[in-house]
Amino acid sequence: MGKIFRPQPVKLIIGIITNSLPLLCQVEKLLQKRYGPIDYHSSIIDFVYTDYYEKEMGEKLKRKFISFEKLIFPVEIIKIKHYTNSLEKKFSHQGKRNINIDPGYLNEGKLILASTKDNLQRVYLGKGIYAEVTLYFRKGEYHPFMWTYPDYCSFEYREIFREIRSIFRTQIGKE
Repeated sequence: MGKIFRPQPVKLIIGIITNSLPLLCQVEKLLQKRYGPIDYHSSIIDFVYTDYYEKEMGEKLKRKFISFEKLIFPVEIIKIKHYTNSLEKKFSHQGKRNINIDPGYLNEGKLILASTKDNLQRVYLGKGIYAEVTLYFRKGEYHPFMWTYPDYCSFEYREIFREIRSIFRTQIGKE
């Protein structure tokens, strides 16, 4: 019989999509108030990989990734996803979102995204939240799966996560 161990802490990351930079700043402040200091800010990236959000959120969408200094335990992603959903709802207008806030986490070997939608590659965590292994780390870089979103397959995004992973490794004493 295998021994049961408490999981190791992981690095909280959040991806944000919007076309309103003031709203992006406002949401970042709320997230920082809730989860503590932000230790990584990506540049603001044009979100050009899909038009999925345009009907709801408008055109000229931008994406930004942030990570937090304080490590979390994987199970906390359930509450975090509920909170980010509540922020999306708070800033929506006439039932349409003005911002998309996607939490996830990474450790040394993978990047996990939280979702409210089931799919073949997602595992139910509880309270309506699923987890998906979106990227895996091997031979010095992140690699996608066949189900990985096109933007997460991009070299640009994978480099962002490699940088965040390096911060994480320093935090856990591996670098």
